[in-house]
Amino acid sequence: MSCESGEKILILSDGKPGHANQSIALARHLGRSYETVTVRFRNRPFKLLSYVLDHAGVYLSSLLLWDPPAGGFCAVVSAGSETYYGNKVLARRFGIPSVAIMLPRGYRFDFDWIIAQEHDRPPRKENILVLPVNLCRVEPGGIFRPNAGERYVGLVVGGPNRVYRYDRDRFRQVLDSIFAGFPGSRIVVTTSRRTPAAIEEEIDRHPFEEKFLYSRNPVNPIPDFLSSCEYVFITADSTSMISEAVTFGRARIEIIPLPPRKRQGKYGRMIGKLVELGCVHLFDGRPGTADRKIDLAEALGGVKICGESSCFPN
Repeated sequence: MSCESGEKILILSDGKPGHANQSIALARHLGRSYETVTVRFRNRPFKLLSYVLDHAGVYLSSLLLWDPPAGGFCAVVSAGSETYYGNKVLARRFGIPSVAIMLPRGYRFDFDWIIAQEHDRPPRKENILVLPVNLCRVEPGGIFRPNAGERYVGLVVGGPNRVYRYDRDRFRQVLDSIFAGFPGSRIVVTTSRRTPAAIEEEIDRHPFEEKFLYSRNPVNPIPDFLSSCEYVFITADSTSMISEAVTFGRARIEIIPLPPRKRQGKYGRMIGKLVELGCVHLFDGRPGTADRKIDLAEALGGVKICGESSCFPN
């Protein structure tokens, strides 16, 4: 089949916004419409079985809970371990390219294309396109509206995860340093669903110009911060937030180090690479000048999805 202009990309979602958004970003970078279908395995044993069946070249839709569409797509795209087997099932059923975003560990790397992050240490293969950050597309939404003529500094706060913890006293010191370093600027802040209450309490104790605390107002002003602020400070716990910051806008990006629970793994590798590229600066009490941006549209090049074969740059 050919890939006509009216055909959509089929996105398989595991229900995690951070995964689905990467697939949506690819569709938008390619200028294509898309349809999203949610998929998951019927049970954990079926998921384990899917790894075995994939290596045997057997693809059974009965392992999955989903409502697959009838067809009319030019490619199937997905991110997340719940989706990769279904991706191959539908790619074979419809005779269209399969595209996996993130490294599909445990499955054969025989997707038509894999878009993987460098920090996951993917193998170098002809069908693997390696990016230094997560696939994303940033679009300001007008949630934060700066006043003309004012200078702004943004702060983006995540939350603890399996790698990093939050220390209130240390976080207070960071806030004090930011306010001391930018006496003439308006400082704005946003938090996430993972931000501890104690950290939001500490934010309330500081004179921010505007606060978007997720526990009270679950909106996302990060794209607006990136388009409006001279500096944006981001905690080290989210590869997705950091990816957005180094692919959009003109802000200088400061990474706030956090106390590690264990080896920093992919987080440390990603941040280290971005420091090396001049995209971010590790905040040490004084701001740096890192403002280089990664052009994902250029990294994806002239990506085309061409029906029974797909065309990516080498």
